[in-house]
Amino acid sequence: MALIVQKYGGTSVGSVERIEQVAEKVVRWRERGDDVVVVVSAMSGETNRLINLAKSIHGRPAPRELDVLMSTGEQVTIALLSIALEKRGCAARSYTGGQVHILTDSAHNKARIRAIDDQRVRGDLNLGRVVVVAGFQGVDELGNITTLGRGGSDTTAVALAAAMKADECQIYTDVDGVYTTDPRVVPQARRLDRITFEEMMEMASLGSKVLQIRSVEFAGKYNVPLRVLSSFEDGPGTLITYEEEGMEEALISGIAFNRDEAQLTILGVPDQPGVAYKILGPISDSNIEVDMIVQNIAQDGSTTDFTFTVHRNDFQRALELLNRTSSELGAREVRGNETLVKISLVGVGMRSHAGIASTMFKTLANEGINIRMISTSEIKISVVVDEKYLELGVRALHEAFELNKTH
Repeated sequence: MALIVQKYGGTSVGSVERIEQVAEKVVRWRERGDDVVVVVSAMSGETNRLINLAKSIHGRPAPRELDVLMSTGEQVTIALLSIALEKRGCAARSYTGGQVHILTDSAHNKARIRAIDDQRVRGDLNLGRVVVVAGFQGVDELGNITTLGRGGSDTTAVALAAAMKADECQIYTDVDGVYTTDPRVVPQARRLDRITFEEMMEMASLGSKVLQIRSVEFAGKYNVPLRVLSSFEDGPGTLITYEEEGMEEALISGIAFNRDEAQLTILGVPDQPGVAYKILGPISDSNIEVDMIVQNIAQDGSTTDFTFTVHRNDFQRALELLNRTSSELGAREVRGNETLVKISLVGVGMRSHAGIASTMFKTLANEGINIRMISTSEIKISVVVDEKYLELGVRALHEAFELNKTH
């Protein structure tokens, strides 16, 4: 008998019919003898509808009141799912985040979980009930309703699984697992049976949309086995876990990509201490995240060229700031390019195998793809290339590293 925490996202509970299907799935797990805690999101589109209602009254609604409003979306779903379970003769009890006492800080709209009191949940499980918990929400020390921001329901599920020492946390979504890359770009992409927390965190941070990085981080920290499964078809999904000793790792687990890269370069900056801060300080002060950074000393040895990437949405603002900095520093020129993408190879197997980078660069060169920037970590190599080469580059690399084959 296992304790399973399951999470169903917005599309999985997008209609009454789909909520009934989720109830059927939960009942099957319960009939196996497992204890089941279910975390649900609001029905798809509901949170956006509620935000739009608020903004139709005031362009910048008070964050506290927005949380009160947004939290009602999940309250609808927990009640409907509990009713669907009871209809099937399966005892169920629904709880809001506040009722379970998911204690958070007071950062409205993006709160972080501090503690969970699982006493009520355990009491219900002992009475043979399925417990249905509202994802995405909690309560601060003053009793104010809070919400956890993007991917908050995944975080709720993982946090509950960690607090209760669950055997597995299952994230049900509209895909049947984690793939070697996006199957819409490479039809031969293969579903992975398992992937490490490290690899999944890299994939999530590099553009893979299967899981929010925050929930993977949480699961890795508390060693909660995570499984990604489809809400709409049966299958084993993908298990995300720690690297096991003696497991022979594939060189590369997957290829992630991000279509939202923009590059900025400031040329001919005086090469002196503090120059990097003078360039990036104003960018950081404007809450613009910088991704990759490359600095080159010019031939004359007295000036430097500084290149970095930001999200495409931040490009125009970053360009304005950089032009201002350029005037202050007496730089020669500022250049920008917002038609770039980032392609990344991810795999813990890189640690023990040389030659991954050279194979990557050779493969791209053979396709006539020019690399504009390179960034590496222990288990990742990322390159920035022109947008028009994204699909060609991903397909060529997928083939070169034989990711369509089971290793």
